[in-house]
Amino acid sequence: MLLFASDVHLSAHRPGAVAAFAEFLAGPVRRADRLYLLGDVFDLWLGDDDDRPPHPEVETALAETVAAGVPVDLIRGNHDFLLGDAFARRTGCRLVDEPLVIKAMDERAVLLHGDTLCTRDVEYQTFRRYARDPGIQRAFLARPIEERAREAAKVRATSSSRTRLKPEDIMDVTDDEVVRVLSKCGATRMIHGHTHRPAVHEFRLETGPVSRIVLGDWYEQGTVLVWDEAGCRLASPGSLSA
Repeated sequence: MLLFASDVHLSAHRPGAVAAFAEFLAGPVRRADRLYLLGDVFDLWLGDDDDRPPHPEVETALAETVAAGVPVDLIRGNHDFLLGDAFARRTGCRLVDEPLVIKAMDERAVLLHGDTLCTRDVEYQTFRRYARDPGIQRAFLARPIEERAREAAKVRATSSSRTRLKPEDIMDVTDDEVVRVLSKCGATRMIHGHTHRPAVHEFRLETGPVSRIVLGDWYEQGTVLVWDEAGCRLASPGSLSA
């Protein structure tokens, strides 16, 4: 059984989500063959020296999961793209670049956070390229964490005000980009998060039927994807503990 989760957005302001994620790791995940985390596990990650709560607690839970024999692969999201090697060493998680192509149940699937699929949001894509630049990141991480926190707060405030003015469809995925990535990767399934719009979209390409599975966020009850011999299904973390 493979498990997938995205957009948990863990922070000190959401202790319920932190507790739910810890229960998920200590319960259902221990019965899985592998856990894939597809970005935005943390609501804000300012560098691997960012030890503000609940980061140490979550790192310990992840390390215990890996030590129990369940590999954890993690794709960075747009809220935690500064996760780095020190975090990986402390937790045992494997940081992987996107798109990640896996083979499961005799199928090829491509995994992403999902923000790169939103190509109509030109303003965001421009910022994403800037923020992912290695030189920009090195300069940012060299600053004291207090300065980083102030800068991040300003960026988020600006982003929030601009997002409210954007049409909903601009912030969703672009069909052409979905088809391009599926075709390039030779995959029959695409699994991603980011848009907070959980659903299973089934359609056809010239090569045959394909599906795009969107994971939901953990602001309400949380959404995970279970993939086993019976197929793929979206579920709440709590329902897997029964």
